Amino acid sequence: MSVGLIGLGVMGRNLALNLAEHGYPVVVYNRRSEVTREFLAGEASGFPIEAAYDFEELVGRLDRPRRILLMITAGKPVDQVLDQLTPLLDPGDIVIDGGNSLYTDTARRCEEMEAKGLLYVGAGISGGEEGARHGPSIMPGGSEEAWPHLEEMLKAIAAKAPDGTPCCEWLGPGGAGHYTKMVHNGIEYGDMQVIAEAYHLMKAAGMSHPEMADTFRRWGDGVLDSFLIDITADILGAVEADGTPLVTRILDAAGQKGTGKWTVISSMDLGQPVTLISEAVYARIVSALKELRVEASGVLTGPDSVPQVDPDDVHDALYASKIVSYTQGFMLLGAASGEYGWGLDLGVVASLWRAGCIIRARFLDDITAAFRRRPDLPALLFDGFFADAVSRAQPGWRRVVQTGAEAGIPLPAYSAALAFYDSFRSEWLPANLIQAQRDYFGAHTYERIDQPRGVFFHTEWTGDLSTRRV
Repeated sequence: MSVGLIGLGVMGRNLALNLAEHGYPVVVYNRRSEVTREFLAGEASGFPIEAAYDFEELVGRLDRPRRILLMITAGKPVDQVLDQLTPLLDPGDIVIDGGNSLYTDTARRCEEMEAKGLLYVGAGISGGEEGARHGPSIMPGGSEEAWPHLEEMLKAIAAKAPDGTPCCEWLGPGGAGHYTKMVHNGIEYGDMQVIAEAYHLMKAAGMSHPEMADTFRRWGDGVLDSFLIDITADILGAVEADGTPLVTRILDAAGQKGTGKWTVISSMDLGQPVTLISEAVYARIVSALKELRVEASGVLTGPDSVPQVDPDDVHDALYASKIVSYTQGFMLLGAASGEYGWGLDLGVVASLWRAGCIIRARFLDDITAAFRRRPDLPALLFDGFFADAVSRAQPGWRRVVQTGAEAGIPLPAYSAALAFYDSFRSEWLPANLIQAQRDYFGAHTYERIDQPRGVFFHTEWTGDLSTRRV
């Protein structure tokens, strides 16, 4: 068999079918043997897919170098499987982790596996059930010696961009692949939040669900063309048997699995301002405080006016905020690449997200083009295309943020994006006062505008204001 696959959840079983359909016979294993039997008798019937009921059997059925894809829960389960699996493998065999593992875990596992003569790949896979079955975006990184044994197979099963390019390419050593997938997921949090805020505004303004669905469909024909915009139109148009919009019967408490939080933590470690993703994560946290919010709604006051909303302004606020979010996300990717020595090509990263993945959108063609025009682009907002787009969207964006504040409608993503934009374009910020405060109470020192950068001073603020170089 060409490849072994461990874990027959939704993603695992669909990837197995995808592999088999593309000419790669698969031997599958699941810790619950009844799941394996049901899969073989059902969906996998007629495909070149066979079952193994223990790791020894799975390893024994594979061509060498063996290629084994793990589609299991991230964290300890991965280490537990590796502890059982690696003693059965031979030097040069390859293990691919296709789950949402934390990139530091992947980097550690690469080192541990390579010390045993084995090859380890952390491959971020995005696209959900449909993508896994018909073509996901795949972001591999880790032991580079494994790539020649995987490239043809992974590119065959990956989504294809409009120009026919597979949405799969080698990204770099260690945790590069899983880090890229982590940032993808963080950006996904942001995309979902900016869409949710548009929904909130239009709903508060009195638009019906069919009207909102039609608005999102119209937006999907323009610069906002994306998978998430398309499914939002479908969701808002869905009604139950009694005519009630289904979305209105869904509890307003959002869940999360951790990749957005990891993105924010990493951004703080690397000193990168992913403020929109941060607000998207916190918005989910606030939404989960449902009982407290219900109690607070009976105690706390605010405006109760109906906002006057122009859908075209909301469109512009969403689009401009989305540009800021991707600007921040790619700044983070660039910083991580430099810090960890991955050598990420940000244009390649953008190209991998053009099809197959959850954030796939026409917009990513523009990002790919921006990095191809200037591979060392420090921020997307420096590219003429995006600078002009934000400039055109700015009036509506500002009106929307103002309307939200006046009507008491929380718009954390739009507001954070606008605050970042205004900070980023400001030659001067009031951080000089913060530095003076830090020096006053903690002697933390400061730099002066009349001295070279890197030269620090301390002032005796409670004395004669004498200043000395430190």
